[in-house]
Amino acid sequence: MNRILYYHQQSNFSRKIRILLAEKKLDCELKEVNLKNKPSEFIKISPIGKVPVFVEQDGTVIWDSTLIAEYLDETYPQPSFYPSNYQAKLECRKWEEIADYLGDNIINLWLLNLTNNLEVTDYRTKLETSINRLLPIFDQQLAQSQYLLGNDTWTAADVAALCSLGYYSLRLDKDWGSRYPNLGNWFEKLHERESVNSTVPMPLN
Repeated sequence: MNRILYYHQQSNFSRKIRILLAEKKLDCELKEVNLKNKPSEFIKISPIGKVPVFVEQDGTVIWDSTLIAEYLDETYPQPSFYPSNYQAKLECRKWEEIADYLGDNIINLWLLNLTNNLEVTDYRTKLETSINRLLPIFDQQLAQSQYLLGNDTWTAADVAALCSLGYYSLRLDKDWGSRYPNLGNWFEKLHERESVNSTVPMPLN
């Protein structure tokens, strides 16, 4: 059977896996999921009902973008997106977790804004504060090196952060790069890669 990725075009977590698949040159059938009306075949294989979900050629099913990313890197290690050294890999996973947490906060803030619920101002403030606290952390790290883990190469941490910020640009703030120049320059540079440029989330008509 073919590899299959159940995804959504605007999902930052789906984009993370699409970039890795492209960089590793792995053929994969893309099946876009209508998140408002999820098909039964998707519900059967995704107990948590979230994208992405990856189905390997042997039928192995994996959900959660970080689990999929780690599986792909261990199974198809060229090019590698996680360091082989334990301490370096731990550092990579820490930055990836921060990046995914940033993405979750951006998604939740956008969803909250859709409701126009004036009774949840404390929650909105909490989300905005978290986003505004995390962005300078990434910017400061990139003032020291070309990528989040150094100057040698980008890693899963960079991919995760890139995808969360791409979603931020799509949903909430296109001008964040001017306030965080190190982060903005890193973001623009990575978009020179075909795997990144070809997966930019687009507004739905």
